[in-house]
Amino acid sequence: MASKTAIIYDEEMTRYKLLWVDPACKIEVPERLTAIHEALLAKGLLERCVSIPVRQATDEEILLVHSEEYLEAVKQTPHMTLEDLMTFTQQYGDVYFHPNIFHCAKLAIGATLQLVDNVMTGKVRNGLALVRPPGHHSQRSAANGFCVFNNVAIAALYAKQHYNIKRVLIVDWDVHHGQGVQYCFEEDPSVLYFSWHRYEHQSFWPNLPESDYDSVGKGKGAGFNINVPWNKVGMNHSDYLSVFFHVLLPVAYEFNPELVLVSAGFDSAIGDPEGHMSATPEIFAHLTHLLMPLAGGKLCAVLEGGYNLTALSQSVCQTVQSLLGDPAPQLTSVSSPCDSALESLQNVRSAHQQYWTCFKHSAVAAVSEPSTKRSRIEQGDGEKAQQQEQQPTGEAEEQSEEEVNWPEPLPRSAPPVRTAVVLPAGMEDSLPEGCQHLEEATQASVVAVEKLRDNLNEKGVKDERLFATLGKIVSLLDKMNNKEIRNGLAVVPDVSLAVRVAVQHALTSFDRVLVVFVGDGELPVDSDDGRILLVQICCKEPVTQKSQYHVSVCLKQGPGDVAGFLQAVLGLLLPMAYQHNPGLVLQVWAQGSAVKEAAWAQLTSLLQELALGHTLALLQDSEEGPLRATAASLMGAPAPNLGPLGALSPEDAQAVEIERTRLEMKWGMLHISAPTKKAQD
Repeated sequence: MASKTAIIYDEEMTRYKLLWVDPACKIEVPERLTAIHEALLAKGLLERCVSIPVRQATDEEILLVHSEEYLEAVKQTPHMTLEDLMTFTQQYGDVYFHPNIFHCAKLAIGATLQLVDNVMTGKVRNGLALVRPPGHHSQRSAANGFCVFNNVAIAALYAKQHYNIKRVLIVDWDVHHGQGVQYCFEEDPSVLYFSWHRYEHQSFWPNLPESDYDSVGKGKGAGFNINVPWNKVGMNHSDYLSVFFHVLLPVAYEFNPELVLVSAGFDSAIGDPEGHMSATPEIFAHLTHLLMPLAGGKLCAVLEGGYNLTALSQSVCQTVQSLLGDPAPQLTSVSSPCDSALESLQNVRSAHQQYWTCFKHSAVAAVSEPSTKRSRIEQGDGEKAQQQEQQPTGEAEEQSEEEVNWPEPLPRSAPPVRTAVVLPAGMEDSLPEGCQHLEEATQASVVAVEKLRDNLNEKGVKDERLFATLGKIVSLLDKMNNKEIRNGLAVVPDVSLAVRVAVQHALTSFDRVLVVFVGDGELPVDSDDGRILLVQICCKEPVTQKSQYHVSVCLKQGPGDVAGFLQAVLGLLLPMAYQHNPGLVLQVWAQGSAVKEAAWAQLTSLLQELALGHTLALLQDSEEGPLRATAASLMGAPAPNLGPLGALSPEDAQAVEIERTRLEMKWGMLHISAPTKKAQD
C-alpha cells in the first residue's frame, strides 16, 4: 500500500458567503478554508502531501442519501434572487443559501469521494478533504446547521457500493451532534456512528432528545449508534482521551471496520466560540493517531466545523502531521476526567452493554441524576434561561465571549532516521526497506555498559555476543536522546538483562520510562520511585509484588487471546501510559508471550504516539515473523487487521477489572464511572 497522504482542496469552495444579517450563521465564513490552506502551506505540509483534484458529485451520488425533491429544490438556488434565497433558507434551520452554494456543495461531495477512491484503491494511505459547506447536519430532505448535502454519509454509502465493503466506522469529533448522519444509519448495522458533542441536557443546539446517550440505533442498527453527550463546557485532553480508551476504541476494534471516516469538526478545540472546550490543538494529533491502526490504515478525514481560525488552522495541521506519520506531541496535562465526562462515559457503557462484548462483563448502571443537571435545578434555571440557551449559539453567547489564549503547538520535527536495529547475523533480510542496521556500539556505550554491569551486579556476564548487544542497545538509546533516530529494535539473547540495562541507562536521559512486558517471567526493574511504570501482560502470575507502578494482567489464555489482550491494552495500558507521560517506551517480547503478530503490531503502532515516538522494542531471540511485524510497525506501516476478535472471556475481563479497580485511585485515567452522589456530598 502507498504511504502517502492526500490533501483535497479547491479555492472554488470559498466562493460563497452569507449575503444578509443572520447572527446564527455569521461565523461560517470563506476564511475558514483559506486560513487552513495558508497554515498548511506555511508549515510545508502541503508539499509533503499528494494533491488530488476535486470533481463535482453526480445526481446519482447525491441521491444515495437525499431525496429527489430536495435535490431539485436546491438546484434552483443558483437562479434565485436575494429575496428568494432568504425565503428558501427560512424553511430550514441555521443555514444559508447563496447562488454558488449548490456548485460548492457538489464539489464538497466530489472532493470527499475522490479521497475515498484514492484511499480504497491504495493510491494513498489516508487523507483530508478540506471542504465547504460541511455536511453532517444535513438530512434526507433538509439543509441544516450550515450543511447542504451530507458529505460523509454519502461517502460511506458510496464506499459500500463501489468497493463492496461491509463495515464503515464514522467518528464525529465535531462539537455539535451530526444528527443527519445518525438519521441516515440508525437502522444500519454496517455503519458504526460515533459522536461526541456539546449537549448540556438538550439545552445546546440542535436541542434534540435523540442526541443523548440512550439513542443507540434502531432495529438491526441497535448498538451501532454511539452518542457521548458533553453536559458541560470546558472538556479537556483527559476527557477526550478517556472516551476514546473506554468507549470508542474497544467498540471499534470489535466492529473491525474496513474504512474509517472522520467528520473532522474542530469546534471541539479550545477557543472556539461554539464549543467552549479546553482541549488544545495537539489533542487532534493523538485522536488521529489512535484511529490510524484501524482498517489497515484506511482513514479519510472530512472537514466539518471550526470557527476560531487560529485553533482551526492549528488543529488541522496537527491532524495532517499525524496522517503523515510525524511524531505526536507530548501531552503534559492528562489526569482524571471531570465528573460530568465520567457520567456520560458511564451512561454510554451502560446503554451499550448488551450490544458489545467489551462492555458485557462490567456491570455499570446509568447515572440516574447527573451532577450537571442537578446543579442546574438547584441554581433555579427557569424557563427564561432555557429559552435563551435554545437560541442559535452565536447569538446566545456573544455577550459572554472572552478571549482565550493557548501556546502555539511546538514543531513536530522527525529525526533523520526513523528506525535503527540491532540484529544477530543473518536476520537482516527480515527488515523492511529503510531500517538502519547498527553495526557497532560506540566506545561511550561500551563504557556505559561496563558501569551498568557493575551496578547491576552482573559481573559474571562473559558472553561476548550478549555484551556487544547490550552496548548497541545503549547506543540506540543515546541516538534517540540525541534525536538521531526516532525508535529502535533489538533482538537479544537475554531479555531480562537487556531490560535492566536499558532502563538504567534510559533514566540518565529521560525523566520517565514505560516498560510494556508481554510474556511470562519476573519484571527485573525496581519501580518504587515512580519514574518507571511497568505493565506486564502474561498467562502466569509473577511472584513479584505489585505496586501502583507495577501492573500485571494475567490472562486465562495468555496474550495470545486477542480480545483479552486488547482489553488490557485499551482499558489499562494506554490510559496509564498517557497519564505517566514517559520520555521512552520499552516494548518487550519475552518468552511465553504467545501474542499474535497482528496484535503485537497493533500494540507497536499505538505505543508510538507516546514519548515523541521514542520506542525501543526488545525481542527475545525472535523468529522472523515477530521481527518483521515489529520493524514494519516501527517504520510506520499500517498494522494488520485483527479480524473478528472472538468473545472476551469473563475471566480475562475480571483480570483486567481487578487491576483497574486496584489502581484507579492513583491513576485517574482508569476511571469509568462517576463518583456517587454520597461521595460528592
